[in-house]
Order: sequence, then structure tokens, then C-alpha cells
Amino acid sequence: MRITELDQREYKKLDDKAYSLEKRRLQIELLKLQEDVIKNNRKLCVIFEGRDTAGKSSAIKLFSEYLIPKNFKYVHLGIPTKWESSHWFQRWEKVLPHNGEIAFLDRSWYTRSVIEPVMGYCTENQYKYFMSKVNKWEDDLIKNGTEIIKFYFSLSKDQQERRINARELSELKYWKLSENDKKIMDKWDVFTLYKDRMFKKTGRDNSPWVIINSNNKMIARLTALRYFLNKTDYENKKLLKPLKWSENIANYTAKIEGVRFENLNYDQYTILTKYSDDT
Repeated sequence: MRITELDQREYKKLDDKAYSLEKRRLQIELLKLQEDVIKNNRKLCVIFEGRDTAGKSSAIKLFSEYLIPKNFKYVHLGIPTKWESSHWFQRWEKVLPHNGEIAFLDRSWYTRSVIEPVMGYCTENQYKYFMSKVNKWEDDLIKNGTEIIKFYFSLSKDQQERRINARELSELKYWKLSENDKKIMDKWDVFTLYKDRMFKKTGRDNSPWVIINSNNKMIARLTALRYFLNKTDYENKKLLKPLKWSENIANYTAKIEGVRFENLNYDQYTILTKYSDDT
């Protein structure tokens, strides 16, 4: 089993100004990477997996914010058709990156290894077939030139409960919360069991899982992007060390339901963001 759990202490104390500056520095490097992908006809597939409210979509938004639109795609597939459910790998082959393209997958083929069996969306035979074939299928993709990065955004149970409650009460985000989201909260331990099986079976040297602690979404986004840039080759690479942050400055900003709270100290910021789905 190959799993990479990242040390995020470099970003532990992060104010709003420092976040914006670091984000800009990393996004400049990401644009260089994309230009290299275009120039050399590379295919990059970046997977974002994790529980609901873990911050996958907001991370993809940060990654893609300033990229050249025609050379990347955001993939978020809905409920599979009957044919897609029985032809699982073919379903995902249709959305893989082409030459000169980066694809960001907001959930991936790995939904069959966790969410689908937990929620009863696939049969036991479909689950077993997937688990027996996925490594070979993925190896073939890699041999054919597809570069794969697999992120798993991990958050604590109490943090997920707070975010789900925040969404339920939100006048702007209530629509993001479905009945299935609530049901899966009751299956936390079963979800964990299948997740651990997935890590053990599919975390390998040529395709490891990269675990991102996403209890703080801002830190998670920067950590994921920095890892991606560190582990991917591209021309004119110049990745600077993270800036130093301080918990003593009163310059933290939190946004809750579109309302900004500014000039917070770190303790105030920590308390407020516990009840927000934005950070």
C-alpha cells in the first residue's frame, strides 16, 4: 500500500493576505505547467476524492482559476445510466484528458470502490469486478501516457457535521445538500472501511494516494496545489518555499454566507470558521 500524507504545518497560521499571495505564486507556476502540457502533448488527470463537504470542488476552482480554458476540463459525472453502470471503465474513458490537456475529476472511477457499495448503488459483483481490474486498467492508462495524481481530501466527522449543518441552514448553499448526503453521515464507519480497502488495494508506487487534511479548506487547497507542482515536471519550474505566517497578526478574514469578517485574530478566525462551509 502506498499512501502519502502531507505535512501541512507550513501553512498552519494563514491570514487572508498571505493566502492570496501564496495562491498567486502557485497559480503562476501552474500556468507554466499547463503551457508545458500543451507544448509537449501531455495528458494530466488529477483526481479529487473525499467525503461530501471535504472541499474537492473549491480546490478544483483554485487549480483552474487562471488556466487556459480550452486546454483543461472539469469533470463531474452525474448518476450513471444502466449501460454506464455495467460498463464502468468505458464510462470514464470518455472523459479522460486528450493530448495537451489537463482533466480535473470531481470524484472519479473510484466512486465504485466506496460510495456505490456503501449506498447500494452497485452490486457486490460489480464492486468485486472493479477492485480486481482497476489496477491493471490504471496501469494501461499510465503506460499510454496519462499522468495520474490521486488526491483524497480527508476531514473529521465533527467537521463534516458542522459543514453539513451550515449548508442546510444556508440561504445560498442549501441546494448542495441532498437526502443522500444526510444518509451517508450515518454510514461513517462503513464508508471508512471501504475507503481503507481502497487505499490498501489501489495505493501503489506508480499511483499513490495523496491524503490532504481538509479540516481547513484554504490550507488544503494550497497544500494540494504545492504537492502537484512539486511532483510534476515542467519547463521553467521555480517553486519557492512557502512564506512564513504568524499567529500574532490580527489580519485574518472569514467569509460566512457572503459576509466578510475582517481584522480577526487567529483565535477568533478559528471559532468563526468552524461554523462555515467556506473555509
